Amino acid sequence: MRRMIRTFALFLSLTLTWFTTGVLAQQRPATPAQLAQPAAVAARPALWKIADHDTTIYLFGTIHALRPGVMWMAGPVETAFKASDELVTEIPETAAADMQAAVMESAMLAPGKSLRDLLDPGDRAKLEQALTGFGLPASAFDRFEPWYAAVALTAFPLAREGYSAENGVEQTFSTEAKKHGHARIGLETAAYQLAIFDSLPLDVQKSYLHEVIEGLPTLDEDLAGMVREWSSGNPDKLAELLNADEDDPRMVAALLTNRNRAWAQWISARMQQPGKVFMAVGAGHLAGKDSVQAMLAKSGLVAVRVQ
Repeated sequence: MRRMIRTFALFLSLTLTWFTTGVLAQQRPATPAQLAQPAAVAARPALWKIADHDTTIYLFGTIHALRPGVMWMAGPVETAFKASDELVTEIPETAAADMQAAVMESAMLAPGKSLRDLLDPGDRAKLEQALTGFGLPASAFDRFEPWYAAVALTAFPLAREGYSAENGVEQTFSTEAKKHGHARIGLETAAYQLAIFDSLPLDVQKSYLHEVIEGLPTLDEDLAGMVREWSSGNPDKLAELLNADEDDPRMVAALLTNRNRAWAQWISARMQQPGKVFMAVGAGHLAGKDSVQAMLAKSGLVAVRVQ
């Protein structure tokens, strides 16, 4: 499970990215890295389209949380978005209170259970060390399931480096969709995404937490490399960095493959209706051998690269 597992959730779940880099990060004081304004960087992420005589669907891979200054909304991406009638994202716009309630519903251990009691002595000690290193009590996540602790731990160092869902691609699209009067729908709901994590077997969740703890020292470096490949429009290299083949197949199936298949089916059905649709989902879903495009190809639909 190496590198991919460390950033897997933040790449593949918009719900968790919003919650962890938004709500949780707000509980931590701003640091110099957060306050500094980096120089603007021009980015040209990959963009595809599927089209017939009366329907066009654009496919754009997003980064749910970014640092300020990444200038990606330009060129073919901006043109395609403005020409579309409808914005499709992983989840619809969701009120903060509803998002928080959904997380709490899926993330809590059963009464009488404790996260630290579920871990072996080595992982327990490393978890406590990581939490105290972030200025939190060792008991901070005792009431939560391992998957949630893993995602929350991922968020803290990223927030420290200035990554935020407020700077992410979906937030920009949400603002622009309202400005241009685009309809917006979600492929899933926040509750559905969180239920995926909640349903992961306990051993998978514990392995996920273990890998996140082990990878904390290089987490920001790992994500920065992925953002660079996304910015340069290199999905093949991004897939290589994500390294899906080394992950637990149960986690890959639940968070990636099954969802890609369902989204490809949605696209196939939507192609039967006229219109122009801009579909923006996590970049990890549009990279690698089990990408949405690969699923589409199996049904005869070809996604053509336009940027």
